[in-house]
Amino acid sequence: MKPELKRAYDAGKLILFAGAGISRNLGLPEWHELISHLAHELGYDPDEFNSYGTHLALAEYYKKRTGSLGPLRSWMDREWHRPDIDVRSSEIHTLITQGNFSRIYTTNYDRWLELAHEAHHVPYRKVSSAAHLVSLTESERHIIKLHGDFDDDTSLVLDESSYFERLNFDSPLDLKLTHDVIGNSVLFVGYSISDFNIRLLFYRLTKMWGRTGLASARPKSYLFTNRYNPVAKEVLGQWGIEMIVSDEENPRRALATFLQELIA
Repeated sequence: MKPELKRAYDAGKLILFAGAGISRNLGLPEWHELISHLAHELGYDPDEFNSYGTHLALAEYYKKRTGSLGPLRSWMDREWHRPDIDVRSSEIHTLITQGNFSRIYTTNYDRWLELAHEAHHVPYRKVSSAAHLVSLTESERHIIKLHGDFDDDTSLVLDESSYFERLNFDSPLDLKLTHDVIGNSVLFVGYSISDFNIRLLFYRLTKMWGRTGLASARPKSYLFTNRYNPVAKEVLGQWGIEMIVSDEENPRRALATFLQELIA
């Protein structure tokens, strides 16, 4: 455990950023299963369809062919929230609800973070649109869904057009994120930092801090992983993100152990 990270956590100055690995911990479908579904819906062989572009481009094609992402969203909602999934069985979700995190950001569309808080009777406020920002207070935990929520089709960042729109970083949620990370450390879990949006955000924040002449005052951020990556270590390091690498081979066990130590 990094002493600086522990101090930030104990002081309530640590933002948790939860990625797709948190949801996979529950056995949710992965992206290749989504692409296979799109292929079948459109009459393509899944392997052939997958070779035609990124999942963003393929979702964009699906929207153009069908006229809406609504049917896809409905299928994802059903598959991502199967009745056989019990969030209370997830040690990782339980530990997150027990943690001292005033802000939890996520790019996941599913509701499992919210459902975990409800299952463990931890108050929270979901934020997935500008309308949700109006009634927020500092006394409650915020779960901010940067890429949208299944409750609102228009909020989903799933196809190429919606993704490109987010690159402007001028939405109310982007402004909130920028404000929050300026004064706090960020801990990425279940996340590989492969999302271009987030990488660009930290690049821009690095430039911003450099212009102030106070770059040394910037709170440090962290990425937890159980797979060492020297390229990511070097690139993310220049943007103020330090990698924390576990020796545990099982990613679920590695993250659970790390969170236990952090919140102890």
